[in-house]
Amino acid sequence: MPHVLSTTADHDRAERFFVRIPGPPVPADIATKNMTPIAAAEFRALVEEYPDPYLRQTLGSVQAVELAELKGDRGHVRAVLGFPVGGYEDEFARGLTAHVTAGGGPARIDVELTHKITSHAVQRQLSPRAGVRNIVAVASGKGGVGKSTVAANLALAWARQGARVGILDADIYGPSQPIMLGLTGQRPTSPDQKTIIPLAAHGVVAMSIGFLIDPEQPMVWRGPMVTQALSDLLGNTAWGELDYLVIDMPPGTGDIQLTLAQRVPVAGAIIVTTPQDIALADARKGLKMFEKVNVPVLGVVENMSVHVCSQCGHVEHLFGSGGGARMAAQYGVELLGELPLDSRVREEADGGVPTVVAAPDSAHAAPYFVMARRTAAALARRSKDRSTLFPKIVVEES
Repeated sequence: MPHVLSTTADHDRAERFFVRIPGPPVPADIATKNMTPIAAAEFRALVEEYPDPYLRQTLGSVQAVELAELKGDRGHVRAVLGFPVGGYEDEFARGLTAHVTAGGGPARIDVELTHKITSHAVQRQLSPRAGVRNIVAVASGKGGVGKSTVAANLALAWARQGARVGILDADIYGPSQPIMLGLTGQRPTSPDQKTIIPLAAHGVVAMSIGFLIDPEQPMVWRGPMVTQALSDLLGNTAWGELDYLVIDMPPGTGDIQLTLAQRVPVAGAIIVTTPQDIALADARKGLKMFEKVNVPVLGVVENMSVHVCSQCGHVEHLFGSGGGARMAAQYGVELLGELPLDSRVREEADGGVPTVVAAPDSAHAAPYFVMARRTAAALARRSKDRSTLFPKIVVEES
């Protein structure tokens, strides 16, 4: 089992999470093959040439290698990645070791895996929110595709992988996060009557209009009232220091969604769809909406992708297959995940303990963790906050 060494913070408060992974057992034939020693520089070069499957870039190209040295017949590597690494340690160590060994390097490598999550660029007319490194919107072109379930499991998966995460339920007309997070009936506090202290559940902080109203009270509001309410929920909540704030967007592509996309500093968005053509048609509209307001779409999540019968194990694509992949290819974005249609996912969300918390080691939870890692890696591939890349120009009257 990996051994957690420590958790510290550097000068810009980006969390660094250290895990040391002993090298995997080495077959005798491979160990014999790699008896010829290589130079330290050659070893480092091999490490830097390793293409991380999630970043889709070599470790050297993203300056991820902090240490690569040889001690006798063993290699020692310390790498830093731009996405949460919890649960990824063994897979990373195996891949790196196989790559180095194939290139003539040592067959035994000890790995320290680190993550450092930084802020990324938002819309040019907006500035990132203080304390919140990245806001990620989860959207859909239509309702009924499981967007809120995806948003909840995304946030919780990131938290379990080592990030500091919050979730904002932006669906004023039909808030569902209070139920999914097991917070129904709870109320946030406001000690100074100005800022709201968010509620906490399963390692994330959360805010929703559903915390402030009676669950059976309908929100009979026009668009401007909804937009103002969401601005207040985002701006007046004391989120603290977060690596990611997930926004569960209302479904559709109308005035409310467009205004939110223009006002909220979003680092990236994901589009949730189901495989059938009618859902994909609406999902395309959601993707186009973000393009219009210069919010990068990190990728597409295909929900209810496949159903596995709980009685006989028969696999069936109830809503068709391949729709998410075709849409992702059409628009040049990544297919971030193909999530199962499973009654346990629904039961766990209805019970207030979503899948990645209720059954983290289960087969139906695994696709959610992969989806979360792919999403974070897609964001990590983007440039940092533009405010650090461009100088401020001030024109003074003479």
